[in-house]
Amino acid sequence: MTLVLSDVEAAVRRSWGADTCTPEFRERWSTENPAREQCGVTAMVVNDLFGGELMVGEVHVDGARTDMHWWNRLAGGIEIDLTREQFGPAESVTEGVAVSRPPVEGARLREEYEVLRGRVWAELGLAGEWEKPW
Repeated sequence: MTLVLSDVEAAVRRSWGADTCTPEFRERWSTENPAREQCGVTAMVVNDLFGGELMVGEVHVDGARTDMHWWNRLAGGIEIDLTREQFGPAESVTEGVAVSRPPVEGARLREEYEVLRGRVWAELGLAGEWEKPW
């Protein structure tokens, strides 16, 4: 099956919910800003589908680090950030660095990742196909 980025993006956006965001920040999640706190699990799902590298940068407010932000860099250097719009005008993200993919076993956001991945796979008609399609 050939995956199209626009189809994947639409599937990811339809799949976000309070139950897929970072648990300690669930109170910040809303349907008005559905990308909020979805970056880590979203980057992992995009990595499952397209490979490439995981990127991470610091989120700053008034010069102080407040969080970390995750996105993807595909082969050829193309960066994809499906959750960038979560940030308000007072928040800035530093330049990213490539990091090794953390193992799913024992991961802090394992449940949220598995919920998002399952929904995205269902949206894309990949249900039951848990191997990386790339």
